Amino acid sequence: MSPPPRKTTPEVRLERETANDEIYEKIYGAIVEHRLHPGTKLGEDRLANIFGVSRARIREVLARLAHEQIVNLFPQRGAFVAKPTPEQAMEVFEARRLIEPALLRRLIHTLTSEKVARLRQHQELELDARRRDDKHAVVRLSGEFHQLLGVLAGNTALARSIRELSMLTCLIIVLYDAPTASSCRADEHTAIVDAIAKRDAARAEQLMLGHLDHIEKSLKLDSSTEEVDLEAVFGL
Repeated sequence: MSPPPRKTTPEVRLERETANDEIYEKIYGAIVEHRLHPGTKLGEDRLANIFGVSRARIREVLARLAHEQIVNLFPQRGAFVAKPTPEQAMEVFEARRLIEPALLRRLIHTLTSEKVARLRQHQELELDARRRDDKHAVVRLSGEFHQLLGVLAGNTALARSIRELSMLTCLIIVLYDAPTASSCRADEHTAIVDAIAKRDAARAEQLMLGHLDHIEKSLKLDSSTEEVDLEAVFGL
């Protein structure tokens, strides 16, 4: 009986990339949902044991997260969830004030009934999470609302930028103790969607800028880092 054929290089590469994507999404999700706090050390050995992969595989995922500024890599010290300074936090909101109005204008210019339906559907998910008092889902969906605007606008560069900025905002909110329930409110998102549906770009931009101001003003510019059990975060 002949041995089974060996996997081709493309097959091996695809399998590796798929596994890396799954690990990336789990770590990304844990950060978005505030289960991993800013400053948390992401030890390669512990993560390799948690996910049952090599340290090299974990290193690849951490490098990807570092490229997106979600993780900081320090020589001889390792990887840590990014911990934006107060100055960096203000820069994030400055960037969002420049990018998101442009994103809204493009979205409204290319608006379809299907895009409005997707926004309404996301709003229902947000409201349902709040009714269930699912704080992790509320945090994740609040950030994903802004990312969805980027996707629907149809500009990949804008979408990528707002994804990274939304993630940094999630870190900033937990780091500076802004209560998510009030800092990223569903009713403000609903008002923005209503303006988009009416193709009122000026109103949508005004509401978005007010929304970002509201989040920034809810921040407390001091913080503390607590020890996090990585095994507990990932269900082990």
